[in-house]
Amino acid sequence: MSMLVSLLLGLATAAAPPPPGGVWMQHVDQREAWRARREGRILPLKDIEGRVLPTMRGSQYLGVDFDGERGIYTLKFLRDGTVIWIEVDGRSGAIIGRTGN
Repeated sequence: MSMLVSLLLGLATAAAPPPPGGVWMQHVDQREAWRARREGRILPLKDIEGRVLPTMRGSQYLGVDFDGERGIYTLKFLRDGTVIWIEVDGRSGAIIGRTGN
């Protein structure tokens, strides 16, 4: 019986929605982002989100990835069935790329 409970809990966890705010990063990305932030190489994610989220009204924020080699945050949004990716320079906070509408 405990194996069934463990299996059900594992499935429920795997199917659970992302954390509040829809923010998701892979563990490797998180560690690299934390290290870069601690070393002062990039801005905190909250600062990046504070600059980008207000420009994306009417969109659902899906989450973020971090490319540690390039120091680039990629924020993902959904609007009217279209996924929008916004690339942000982690050092300056400047939007450097955008795909979608």
